[in-house]
Amino acid sequence: MQVFLAIAAVLGGLSVAGGAFASHALQDQLTERAIAVFGTGVRYQMYNALALLVVGTLQSIAKPPWPWLTAAGWLFIAGTVLFSGSLYLISLAGIKAVGPVTPIGGVALMLGWACLAIAALRLP
Repeated sequence: MQVFLAIAAVLGGLSVAGGAFASHALQDQLTERAIAVFGTGVRYQMYNALALLVVGTLQSIAKPPWPWLTAAGWLFIAGTVLFSGSLYLISLAGIKAVGPVTPIGGVALMLGWACLAIAALRLP
């Protein structure tokens, strides 16, 4: 639970920093397309940091911890690293070889949301 809350805070903070970085430092360095790709990574990172924050908060009140919430949390973390991380590598370093990783991260994020939905349906 604390791990999810801490990682959510770090991901959220890095998302804000990344957005500011893109707005100020990258405007003259990257193409519009690369900035848009970077922006997609930042946006999805923030969305899923907020979802992870919800998971951590729910885990703190769930006794004992719910396996569906735990699965959701780890899927949000893995999905964010793979999805947003691959978009950052593509936009900043031009490493197109990581392109196939992006949909794997997207699937992990979707599975995280599905696990969160299942956990919500099992609320007492």
